[in-house]
Amino acid sequence: MRFKIFSSLAAGLVLSAIGFYFAFRNVPLNLLAESLAEVNYLWLVPGAVVGLLSFAVRALRWRLILSSTLKLPFSSAFHPMMVGFMVNSVLPGRIGELARPAIIKKQDNVAFTLGLTTIAAERFLDAVTLIVLFAWVLATVHIDPGLQTEFRGRQLDRHTLESLSLALIRISVIAAAAVIAVSIPAVQRFVKKFILNAPSLFFPKDSRFAEKVRAKCCLPLTHILDNIAAGLSMVKQPGVLLFCVFYSFIIWLMQSLALYILSLGFPGFSLGFGEMTTVFIIICFFIMLPSVPGYWGLWEAGGVFAMALFGVASDLAAGFSLLSHVMLMFPVLFVGIYSAVVSGVNIFRISYEGIKRDQPEV
Repeated sequence: MRFKIFSSLAAGLVLSAIGFYFAFRNVPLNLLAESLAEVNYLWLVPGAVVGLLSFAVRALRWRLILSSTLKLPFSSAFHPMMVGFMVNSVLPGRIGELARPAIIKKQDNVAFTLGLTTIAAERFLDAVTLIVLFAWVLATVHIDPGLQTEFRGRQLDRHTLESLSLALIRISVIAAAAVIAVSIPAVQRFVKKFILNAPSLFFPKDSRFAEKVRAKCCLPLTHILDNIAAGLSMVKQPGVLLFCVFYSFIIWLMQSLALYILSLGFPGFSLGFGEMTTVFIIICFFIMLPSVPGYWGLWEAGGVFAMALFGVASDLAAGFSLLSHVMLMFPVLFVGIYSAVVSGVNIFRISYEGIKRDQPEV
């Protein structure tokens, strides 16, 4: 089991090294070193604090999404969330998204599918927020169609951004339709009735085998459907939904603020908060592409591309992108480890053994 984790970490390190090569191969390393030598690193501290506070807001939002089904203390939402993000930062496959509901299932007896559905709701809110912010970027910033940078043989340009935006819109529309459908009681009843009656389509209605299939397969599926509906219950509470949307914008703007604070430590850096928000949103779209754990390399390539829109030299942009990534990533790693210790979570076990199918009795 540990061999699987260590091999995943090793693969992640190799892929990260490749990512760094493609992100920095066109950047003169001597100029990069010079730009980093002139930075006032004290600005990393307030930037990191603001970045971590955005995760506290994430915990508040997740707690609010769960509130219609379960009242969790802030710490019971914050620590599993930080463990999940920490796992995402070091292991491939975004396994941290599964670790979080596995933790609250174990610690707070929250059904796994309910927890996983609330995380899917979070991602939907994040996607909608990014779409809105990117629309603002396109309306206010001219992105030169000829401007591009390369990452692992892939050209990052305006076309890439627009393609990612369209893909995100399609996914969001499908997700919204599914959320609305699952939230309608009549639809829930119809689907559950169909599931329970499905064995009768293939076997005699009153046969023992049909009853066994209904008990072993159909009933658990109806429990899972109930948990999914409970996880999406915020859509039936306008006040809760409005606060969740508000929290979503605060989260992304706080991350942008963290980058802006760091930029104050770079001599000659003159980007304002609005421009830094644009940089961060573009980075967020680029890291949606398949990448290594923690987005190493792709984050930096996206930052170089985004800041080129505002005339920032590649060496300065590369240095800033690297430092901003470290500033936002390493505190998550440290706090995630602390949260695992405080929560008594065995990271090696929860990542690979704690992810099981939800049980109907939960």
